[in-house]
Amino acid sequence: MLNLQNVSVSRSADILIENINFSLFPKQTIGLIGANGCGKSSLFMVIQKELETGKGKVELGKQVRIQSLAQETPGVAMSAVRYAMSGDTKLDGVLTALEQAEKTENYEVVMHCHQQLSDMDGYTAEARAAKILVGLGFTHDELQQSVSSFSGGWRMRLNLAKCLFSPSDLLLLDEPTNHLDMEAIIWLENFLKLYSGGILVISHDRDFLDHIVTHIAHIENKQLKLYTGNFSTFEVERANAMQLQNAQHRNQQMQITHMMKFVNRFGAKATKAKQAQSRLRAIEKMELVKPVYDKSPFTFHFKKSKAMPNPMLKMEHVQLGYEEKIVLRKIQFSLMPGQRLGLLGINGAGKSTFIKGLCGLLEPQKGSIELFPGTSIGYFAQHQVDHLDLEACPFELLKDQTEQGTEKELIAYLGRYNFNRDKSLTPLKYFSGGEKARVAFALIIWQRPNLLLLDEPTNHLDLEMRQALVFALEEYDGTMIVVSHDRYLLRTLVDELYLIQSGTITKFNGTVEEYQAMYE
Repeated sequence: MLNLQNVSVSRSADILIENINFSLFPKQTIGLIGANGCGKSSLFMVIQKELETGKGKVELGKQVRIQSLAQETPGVAMSAVRYAMSGDTKLDGVLTALEQAEKTENYEVVMHCHQQLSDMDGYTAEARAAKILVGLGFTHDELQQSVSSFSGGWRMRLNLAKCLFSPSDLLLLDEPTNHLDMEAIIWLENFLKLYSGGILVISHDRDFLDHIVTHIAHIENKQLKLYTGNFSTFEVERANAMQLQNAQHRNQQMQITHMMKFVNRFGAKATKAKQAQSRLRAIEKMELVKPVYDKSPFTFHFKKSKAMPNPMLKMEHVQLGYEEKIVLRKIQFSLMPGQRLGLLGINGAGKSTFIKGLCGLLEPQKGSIELFPGTSIGYFAQHQVDHLDLEACPFELLKDQTEQGTEKELIAYLGRYNFNRDKSLTPLKYFSGGEKARVAFALIIWQRPNLLLLDEPTNHLDLEMRQALVFALEEYDGTMIVVSHDRYLLRTLVDELYLIQSGTITKFNGTVEEYQAMYE
């Protein structure tokens, strides 16, 4: 379906990937991974002829239809279900012609359009589009709402629905799970497993990759290497290959050192000169094995938490909501030191509302929320990155929230998050989403909270950054509540699961896998 031969990908004067060679066949799903900025999205543009290759050839099979996930959604007045259907351009043309003909009472065109709809199975189109939208989390009432009435995250779901509805042989999906909750991700996995074409997907969700891909294409050091199997298989293979290469490098260096000792010792002696020259030529002809390092973009550690009261907070008969809308009612909840909780529930069930109530951003409509003296909250909001002052630099944001620390100490602290002095003094408007997320975490950790409330903390992080966050949170000695669609994060970090549904919160006596099975 797709064949890349010696393809190089460049943006401006920068070469991102060199000499790509791989092919994609029907029923193959290739997960494209690598650090942010390595060229994944640019490769998609090359495949779609939106960006010229530095060199090489991109070949598509005859009549292969490509569909890709758009990153922008126009705020149009058409309904959600009609927008999803517009992904089928042929069907969309017939429906548009039919609407126009009915307005002008051109019955001959109306009859012709109905015949076309019958021939292309157009009468089932709305039901098929509705099924996709419901799978992605839309309610039946929302199907007829206009696209312009939805927020940015829900518009991205509309784009995904449009892409999945479109007739295609090859899907290019760039971060399809970014704005989905766990239940919608599980639905998407099942949908893609049944897809008959080929899929190339960029994702930082390791569970998602584990469940759907047949191969991993890893971009590192401007090279793309293809691995057979899912993400877990790739991790093991790559670790083994790195270990082998480093061992080969060490052995070769020992061999070169041994040979050079002979050269240095006997090179000047007439009787040994030929042997010394022979060893030098052997060293020159060697294809040097380079060492490799499994480096993370950054590592960080939480400071030791402040002393924790027992209990830390308590909710008594709490009702939370917005104006006339009640989201949660009659909540009885208390939090003890050292607890690590994960919140489950479909989108809109009230997980973020519950977190906002805990941290004081939302006043209870009824009941009381008591925060006991000594409880210090660090809150990472779902859209935290979007609320940072883009004109300020990390140093200014850190300085504004503390009276402690000299400029040198604050700059040194930011250095732990891989921000050098110049980057620490650069306005956030020039930062990537992942870099802004790092700034947000740096600001939270400086406060030494003993209670962390994390609402979708991995949305802007790539795989390596997510792993660095997991390592840091594993070491965190305080109390933690996590809302996340990242199943790996929940499995790794939390000890207890709570389910929010039908306006209440109850303990879920099962695992993440058992919760997942409810939606498969």
